[in-house]
Amino acid sequence: MLHWGSWPINALPSWSALNNVELNGVAISVMEADRGSGIVTLKDTDAKDPVLMTVPRELVLSLETIWEFAKSDQDLNRILHAVGDFGQNARGAILVFLLIQVTASSSDVARRIGNAHPWYDYIRFLPTNFSMPTFWTDEERKLLRGTSLAPALRNKLKAIDREFAHLRTATESLECCKAWWDADFGYLTIQDYLRVDALYRSRAMDLPGTGLALVPCIDMANHGSGDATNALYETNAHGNAILVLATGKAPKAGEELLITYGDDKGACEMVFSYGFIDPNLEDARSLFLGIEIPDDDPLKLAKIEAFDAAPGFRVYKSYGELSWYGPFVWLQCVNEEDGLEFRVLQCNNGERELQVLWEGAIIDGVLALEKCLERSNMWDVFRLRAYVAIVERIKIQLEAHEAVNEERTKLTTAEQIVRPEFEKIALALSRLEAKLLRQAVTEFEDTIVHLLSTAEVKRYLNAEEIMNEPVQAVGNANEDDFS
Repeated sequence: MLHWGSWPINALPSWSALNNVELNGVAISVMEADRGSGIVTLKDTDAKDPVLMTVPRELVLSLETIWEFAKSDQDLNRILHAVGDFGQNARGAILVFLLIQVTASSSDVARRIGNAHPWYDYIRFLPTNFSMPTFWTDEERKLLRGTSLAPALRNKLKAIDREFAHLRTATESLECCKAWWDADFGYLTIQDYLRVDALYRSRAMDLPGTGLALVPCIDMANHGSGDATNALYETNAHGNAILVLATGKAPKAGEELLITYGDDKGACEMVFSYGFIDPNLEDARSLFLGIEIPDDDPLKLAKIEAFDAAPGFRVYKSYGELSWYGPFVWLQCVNEEDGLEFRVLQCNNGERELQVLWEGAIIDGVLALEKCLERSNMWDVFRLRAYVAIVERIKIQLEAHEAVNEERTKLTTAEQIVRPEFEKIALALSRLEAKLLRQAVTEFEDTIVHLLSTAEVKRYLNAEEIMNEPVQAVGNANEDDFS
């Protein structure tokens, strides 16, 4: 494993000054109550002077800037090209860059890799301990059973393994990567990769005009939701990242500046990406549940092939209203007799394309299916099928919540098996998700009752009942009477 150096946060002002980061009446300090570092005001703020921090564009890590660095950094350039598509998205490119910087700053590595960059030092100010579930023990992860985070975490860990294996396969033949893979002095491990992934997940921001990026110093800001948010990040006319006062906010001297990590993010996503739950959450706000197509569905394989995302649906609250979203649910609820069809098209380049058709017409993939169903006179029937499938899946999830409660009790009472801070997070997540799901069952069942009363659904159900009645053969009662 690489040696991750650590510098005290009180040395950060020197780094900031050296790299032209402008701090306007603010400071980065260690916060109380184990909240890590944060940004506080040194004086009363004024809306007439809203810019609190300016970070030069060349310090911002984004897909564009990483590839700009690669023009003058041969090692970075070779690695980015070697990893292929992985280096063509912001996350992949940034992870590669961070691994190079950590390797270069590691005192254990004999051969230098990549060019020196200010992040070579800045990375030493970042945390080396994380509370995200990717760093929990196996026993601690068991506490997540019955929550929507459990399958998401399993998939994440599998993805991490695949990415790390791809990184090794793609780069182990490069001379510059001997510091990673050499049998005698290679130091890069899956734990190092988990750390850079955690740094990206917990600190990446969607910077206006730039896209997903890591921004030094601004990334020290802690989360505050709703009215607690008093600052936000933007890009100025010169392409620099800036931290500015939120509209209508004027924190006094000594107050902490808080940005939002996403007021629409649910409890599951907060734990997954940041390792904590917003204390202001009254329920889980949003969660994703996987759903499966029955084995007796003749179009099952085609439906799975046509849908290139996780099969399932999201239950969420927006402005207090409960709803759901899931294109896959509509795909699950219709079949050939309704008008759904799949066709394989042979392309000129030899590849094959799976086309989705509704009532004989090609549609623009699965995402366009819902619009087609809305125009059908069977729309209420399709909605009824969807809501029934969703409620059944939610009830299964609630049963799983109840089933693991006793197991959680056993785990949390066993001495020194789980850390109390992770126990608290897991139990809070379970409670918040169960609350949201129970409310969803109540409201969605009301919708089912309403749909059952509609004229179209009644006609459909009556027709189904007639078709399923046993048919008696004509003259059957007198078949033995030959008179």
